[in-house]
Parts: sequence; structure tokens; C-alpha cells
Amino acid sequence: MSLARRALPEDAAEVLRLRQVMIDSLWGEGGAGTTQWHAESLPTLRARLTETDGKFVAFVVDRPERPGTLAALAAGTLDYRMGRAGNPHGRVGHVFSVATDPGARRRGYARACMEELLTWFRQRGAVHVDLNASAAAEPLYAALGFVRKPDPSMRMTL
Repeated sequence: MSLARRALPEDAAEVLRLRQVMIDSLWGEGGAGTTQWHAESLPTLRARLTETDGKFVAFVVDRPERPGTLAALAAGTLDYRMGRAGNPHGRVGHVFSVATDPGARRRGYARACMEELLTWFRQRGAVHVDLNASAAAEPLYAALGFVRKPDPSMRMTL
């Protein structure tokens, strides 16, 4: 039995808190790490967490010593890309938020969340899963089977 469970709408504030932990670990506090967006994001996240057949999911681990607090999070989406050889149906998983509360690290919580998320992707027919890894998280992802790839990605902010 996994330590991880699917996040519920009542977990939304804690999910956002852990997402902020991830953001702060990547970009530092302040600037990109502002929390002012949480209040505006909360109703949307709650609504998405009610959709059991949607294309978004989050798996979490409860913090045993602090009821109502989460220890870890892994969230992702199932996306459609036009089919190609090796993926004729175009189903692709994307992991975009993995975080563990600083006081709960090195206990296997992020791994448990990721294993559940990967199972969710497999059950929905995803052929591959993409994520962006920090140097600190790369050993976990490599142990799960992820490999670095040359990435020609570009981004435009609208």
C-alpha cells in the first residue's frame, strides 16, 4: 500500500504551499517566490481537484505528525500531442510540480507520490512522461527511469 493518495479539494491550500516550496527551491524566495497569487489560484485548484476523470491530478502524502498538513506532492497533466511513430495516440504525461516539505525530506514521500503519478499516466495510455529536473531531484528521477534529453525548448510569455 502506498503512502501517497490522490489530493482532494480540501488539500488545495496545502498543495499550493508545497508548490511554493518547489518554486522557492528553484528561484529563491522573493521575486518568483511571491505568494500573492495563492488566493487567486485556490478556487481554480479546488475545482480541478474535484475532477476525477480530468487531465490533471496531484498525489500527496500526509504529514503524520501534523494532521491537516502535507509532507509531499507530485502533480501532472495528461496532454495530447498529434500522434507519431511510437505514440500513435499522442498521449504524453507532464510532471510539473514535485515538492517535499523541508522538514519531511529523505523519507521516500516524493518517490511514493511520483510512483502513483506514473501509474496514473500508464493507466491513461501515456507513452512517455516529461519533466524538468533540478540537480537536487535528478537522482530520484533517474532511479525511476527518467533520462536527460537534449532539449530544444523555447518559450514565449503572452
